[in-house]
Amino acid sequence: MGNDVQDLAAQASNSDSLELLARIGYAGSGLVHVLIAWIAGRVALGSSGEADEAGALHQLGSSTGGAVLLWVCAAGFAALAVWHLIETVVPHRGAAREQLLERARSVSKAVVYGALGWTAFRVITGTGADSGETTTEATGSLMSAPAGRLLVGVVGLVVLGVAGYHVHKGLRRRFLEDLGGTGRREVGRAVEVLGVAGYAAKGVALGVVGALVLTAAVQADPSQPTGLDAALKTLRDQPLGTVLLILVAVGLAAYGLYSFARARYSTM
Repeated sequence: MGNDVQDLAAQASNSDSLELLARIGYAGSGLVHVLIAWIAGRVALGSSGEADEAGALHQLGSSTGGAVLLWVCAAGFAALAVWHLIETVVPHRGAAREQLLERARSVSKAVVYGALGWTAFRVITGTGADSGETTTEATGSLMSAPAGRLLVGVVGLVVLGVAGYHVHKGLRRRFLEDLGGTGRREVGRAVEVLGVAGYAAKGVALGVVGALVLTAAVQADPSQPTGLDAALKTLRDQPLGTVLLILVAVGLAAYGLYSFARARYSTM
């Protein structure tokens, strides 16, 4: 049975259609991050807006041809989720610990892109609530479960770990490994700079998200906003917050532009 599943996964991974849609998913992620950066920049300068994935998708949907782009992004995100799920099944090289880490990363990526696809679908159908409300409700629901504060604290620590991973991946240029082993010369210096800035900025934003989740756990406050929008607005409210938020917005835009390059060069 296990070999049959692996064979099916291997066949699916060789699908040109699935690969094309998955690459479109990377491009869609790039577009979403550029829009988040745009909204965050406006928020830094005093405008209103939801600076997160749902807010970006709502803005995309309201633009000319936005409905079509939303459907394309949703399909791409779903394909990326499937692609990463396939990666958890197909055999991996290396020691058992390395294989386990690779599978864990694949699962986490599948969850992220699956959630993006679901968010895009809800925006398309008009059933999506504000993302800030959604994350707060999720925190509140988890908090009300047995050992809820502990679970929320664990989630906060996991998010902080992911944040650190993003910063490390950016500063150590580990993202170049995702680009088909093409190396710096082939992808260009500009893509390398975008990757470094983008991963570092995303790590900072996720770090604030993790800190907010931990704060909710420590204070036993289920109403504590914990999403990306809340994190970026928390940065804005700090000393020199406008400058900090603009820098992070520029970094998120860099991550978005890097994602377009990833759509072209990524190993699939």
